[in-house]
Amino acid sequence: MDQSAIQLAGKLLIAMPDMADPRFANSVIYMCAHSDDGGMGLIVNKPQTQVRFTELLDQMQVPHDPDTRDIRVHIGGPVESGRGFVLHSLDYRSGLGTLQVDDRIGMTATMDVLEDIAAGRGPAQAMLALGYAGWGPGQLEQEIRQNGWLTCDPRDDIIFGRANDHKWSGALKLLGIDPLLLSATAGHA
Repeated sequence: MDQSAIQLAGKLLIAMPDMADPRFANSVIYMCAHSDDGGMGLIVNKPQTQVRFTELLDQMQVPHDPDTRDIRVHIGGPVESGRGFVLHSLDYRSGLGTLQVDDRIGMTATMDVLEDIAAGRGPAQAMLALGYAGWGPGQLEQEIRQNGWLTCDPRDDIIFGRANDHKWSGALKLLGIDPLLLSATAGHA
């Protein structure tokens, strides 16, 4: 199969055990966009432990109630780490622009999604990522050919669930792979 023909938007990338880049070790990435121009995704299993959602709302002067839903804040990737991206269910669409990734998931990077979540009008499922993972033309396809990543269809508990420590092994199990038996060196047929 021609690797350049694969479509990865709406898929999960699962880092192989020998991932050379420590920023992506044991990462699960939801791919938001992929084309001949490159790819963009959000890491869904690395929580940002230094800041809570309500603290971000306070910093951005977004009004909220004490009982505002506290969605998880994640490290989305190493690119533009000060910029926020909300990955969410498609029961919500921003009037300013939501990227529909597939028939269930959208991504919004405008302030109104945070305001709507704070006001209780936001999506049923959401996670906030600071920064993103990005690849230039052909880069991700090359990393896949070099056995850096596995791919699979997403599941809501992997994307939006709170059990971040189990998302990597859970994603591997979606492929029928026992993480304990996964070799760091895959072969080529």
